Amino acid sequence: MAGEKSPRAFSMEELPGHLIGEVLTSGRLAAADLARLELTCRALRPLAEHAASRLCAARTAFAVMGPADRGELLDRCGGSWKKVLRFLQSVEQSSDTVETSSGNMQVATGRYHTLLVHDSSVYSCGSSLCGVLGHGPDITQCVAFSRVSFPSLARVVNISAFHNHAAFVTESGEVFTCGDNSSSCCGHGDVGRTIFRPTQIEALKGISCKQVATGLSFTVTLTRNGQVYTCGSNTHGQLGHGDTIDRAAPKIVELFKGASPVVQVAAGASYTFAVTDDGTVHSFGSCTNFCLGHGDQHNELLPRAIQSFKRRNIHVVRVSAGDEHAVALDALGHVSISFKGLSYLL
Repeated sequence: MAGEKSPRAFSMEELPGHLIGEVLTSGRLAAADLARLELTCRALRPLAEHAASRLCAARTAFAVMGPADRGELLDRCGGSWKKVLRFLQSVEQSSDTVETSSGNMQVATGRYHTLLVHDSSVYSCGSSLCGVLGHGPDITQCVAFSRVSFPSLARVVNISAFHNHAAFVTESGEVFTCGDNSSSCCGHGDVGRTIFRPTQIEALKGISCKQVATGLSFTVTLTRNGQVYTCGSNTHGQLGHGDTIDRAAPKIVELFKGASPVVQVAAGASYTFAVTDDGTVHSFGSCTNFCLGHGDQHNELLPRAIQSFKRRNIHVVRVSAGDEHAVALDALGHVSISFKGLSYLL
């Protein structure tokens, strides 16, 4: 209306300090946001550092650390709480996806084939003897990356590949598989039929999933609410159900129900890892060459927490599994390698 004054612009310095603090610690800002804020106004640097320290304290990986470990992490980050926050946030958000100048990418490899996700589209190349490339029964080999057909609205965000099959998770949480289904590893309930094109797992419809991990003839699926489903070959107990019975369709791993939610899974040739949000690593399946991390070579039919990490108060945030060895990343940025009964801290 005529005569009304326009709202006066003001700078952040004019706001009360406690109000700025509340905004900065709302949980919506990343370390980079706090750093940019400092560049626009040097007077806010103490508040930005204080906000970063509070945001660090609110994170589980940091909260479980002892005072000495917290001090070590702060020292390794040059005394900057923003750098500590950036490290914690990068670890929490870590995945197999890499941001590049040409878009987000993820690569997974099997014995004779390679899968590539580029901006949610899947491409494959190599040998397709078991239908693992996902191009249909008439394609046995691709000499260059060729796009794999999915339903028109499907945007793939996570993939995994092993020797004889592949698995895919879409942005909407659906799981697709293709490849050799002779051991029911594709999860479609029928044994002996090769799945030549990515096919949605009916048993997981209505269950929102975020990650898959494929081993030798078995598949591990992680849901967005932290539950684990497994299917396929179970010769060594790698499915985690307390027996060695194969499963033709995904079955929930009961031990994780009601426990701390699982945040990441990994599959070796015949064993499985699951990391919970409290930093505990569970392993189960074949223990050849001590790959389960328990100090013995006894197969585990049920998920078993690795006590060596718990005794040393190590909060693991991510794990990777090879044929008979494993690598773990902890909240301090240290890497542990387990191979043939020996553990190395890098």
